Amino acid sequence: MNSKVKEIIGVLEEMQNDPTVPKNVKAVVANVIKILQEEKDISVASYKALSALEELSDDNNMQSYTRTQLWDVASMLEKLT
Repeated sequence: MNSKVKEIIGVLEEMQNDPTVPKNVKAVVANVIKILQEEKDISVASYKALSALEELSDDNNMQSYTRTQLWDVASMLEKLT
């Protein structure tokens, strides 16, 4: 596994363990982690992960800090493609 992918997974795992992150966000984050761990092609994995994260962009229940973290993850994923 690529070191950049490991770094992204680390950030996502921190979000999963954060008690202030809503459950629906944690569910999507868990799905993104699974995608990144299982997909062999990094380009495909990053595309799938970005698609999953896009669903959260309009969530009004999310704190601004969590939204910023997701944008950071999306930026890191875009660099993989």
